[in-house]
Amino acid sequence: MARKNQTLGEFIIENQSEFQYSSGELSRLINSIRLAAKMVNHEVNKAGLVDITGSAGEINTQGEDQQKLDVLANDTFIRSLTNREIVCGIASEENDDFITIEGHKENHSNKYVVLIDPLDGSSNIDVNVSVGTIFSIYRRITPVGTPVQLEDFLQPGNLQVAAGYIIYGTSTMLVYTTGHGVNGFTLNPALGTYYLSHPNMSFPEDGNIYSVNEGNYVHFPQGVKDYIKYCQQEEGDRPYTSRYIGSLVSDIHRNMIKGGIYMYPKSSKAATGKLRLLYECNPMAFIVEQAGGKASDGHTRIMDLKPSELHQRVPFFCGSKNMVTKVEEFIQKYRM
Repeated sequence: MARKNQTLGEFIIENQSEFQYSSGELSRLINSIRLAAKMVNHEVNKAGLVDITGSAGEINTQGEDQQKLDVLANDTFIRSLTNREIVCGIASEENDDFITIEGHKENHSNKYVVLIDPLDGSSNIDVNVSVGTIFSIYRRITPVGTPVQLEDFLQPGNLQVAAGYIIYGTSTMLVYTTGHGVNGFTLNPALGTYYLSHPNMSFPEDGNIYSVNEGNYVHFPQGVKDYIKYCQQEEGDRPYTSRYIGSLVSDIHRNMIKGGIYMYPKSSKAATGKLRLLYECNPMAFIVEQAGGKASDGHTRIMDLKPSELHQRVPFFCGSKNMVTKVEEFIQKYRM
């Protein structure tokens, strides 16, 4: 039973029986993520004092300008996950290909792969706006004892065994699910310990916040344009409030607490969408659904999509169930 203010470690141990493959491995995996998050949090908090803001001068596999903290966060999480010898493979937004964990031959007996966006919204670091980390965990599907393969990562979201995010904001929180609801833990920086602060998090069925980059409005499909106009109409509980931070973690975290919808549709500038299915949309969809919300690409449940490539992009709509259903209705009107 979740008790407010119990530590993350206590919570993991008490709830291990809810995990389908209860052998202590998940506890060790979450602990390695917890440790890496504390290290990244420390760097984020001193970003204005040392030379770790701004561009690293490299372009990542997404064609995006890598920030110095992107590189630091990526290295920190990979190192933490590798050193614990829990996972057999890691896929990151910052790496072209997946990483096979090697070093000891027994590593191939590890059963889990982790997909991660080490520092989502990192361009906001320079202006002191909240950023986050997103992670997704699967059991491998290739034979244990062999090197991990691409197919171990290209699994639909409905096969995730755990997912979560860390938000580095006014306080640092780790929010995660193993398929039995969503719980949020806040870091006490004085003690270096996460405490359960948000037990059983849930989306209100309805909300009054819509989160979308309206600067791209002219590039959106007509159904999305119509929905945005619907949000702005003065009728009933509308107009809704527009709130957009530009950090996926921050926007969804706020909407889960207050009620709302997050939208990143495809556009004439990004024909297949911009957000990555495997390490952004799938883990967020798992969390959103476990919190009673809904996640869709506008037509199909996100977690039912079959991935075809490691860095695949998709349109993304998630949040309060009734709001996502409504935007789907507007999009369906224009489906060919």
